[in-house]
Amino acid sequence: MRVFLTGGSGKAGRHVVPYLLEHGHTVTNADRAPLGLAGVTDVDVELTDLGQVVSALRMPADDGDLEGESFPGYDAVVHLAAIPRPGLRADSETYGNNVLSTYAVLEAARLLGIGKAVFASSETTYGICFAQGERKPVYVPVDEEHPTVPEDAYATSKVAGEVTARSIQARSGADVYGLRINNVIEPHEYAELFPAFLTDPAKRRRNIFAYIDVRDLGQAIDRCLQTDGLGFEVFNIANADHSVATPTSELVAEFYDGVEVRREMGETETFYCIDKARRLLGYEPQHSWRDVLEDPLAG
Repeated sequence: MRVFLTGGSGKAGRHVVPYLLEHGHTVTNADRAPLGLAGVTDVDVELTDLGQVVSALRMPADDGDLEGESFPGYDAVVHLAAIPRPGLRADSETYGNNVLSTYAVLEAARLLGIGKAVFASSETTYGICFAQGERKPVYVPVDEEHPTVPEDAYATSKVAGEVTARSIQARSGADVYGLRINNVIEPHEYAELFPAFLTDPAKRRRNIFAYIDVRDLGQAIDRCLQTDGLGFEVFNIANADHSVATPTSELVAEFYDGVEVRREMGETETFYCIDKARRLLGYEPQHSWRDVLEDPLAG
């Protein structure tokens, strides 16, 4: 597919773009900073400006697009760009930027009749990651039906983005899929970060003890591009195991005392339920920190 992807120069995007290229897609990267990857056109777009986004989507992606009688256009948009967490900018800017950019990208796709849009939502929508003080899930494993009542500007912008996406999909009838992406981990970060998590699992409480390898995020986005006919859907996206060595039963006893456990869970199974993505997208994560570090519980 011909894909217009925003935020391809960010932490997730710089891994997702090569993954999509390797799986046969053509990608244009809309980002304030160029990715500089061979075969990818970089375009600097103010993503909160609907007119600029529409204009960029109508532009030839490269000189090859000039050879035909008309620009062939894009098959899909993938919107990853955002101010990625609270505390980096003023809360008002974080909220405004993230909501307006989501509106502009998805509305531009609707105006141009692009039938597939994938956008980045967040684990933070469940209100746990950036809560003030202790906040526990209502139940575990946390699935897409769990309440989304955050307090911070970033997570609230992601909830607003989902509402915006649902509204635009209702008018367009296109496939619009939101990914509630968990804490993004690059391969080199396993050796750098995870030893501390194995020693002190409390460090991962705010992420519901979950994580998503950027390579598996690429797979999830590719599966969205290949899956048609679902209309509007949101999906939890995480790896299959949790990000600590402590068994599930012990994590429940220590951190989720009094929290409803809705079904039996495996001893390394993520609390951030990915059953829906598996069922509807065919998503199946391939990577784990256990491929890099020795699991203290193994053997």
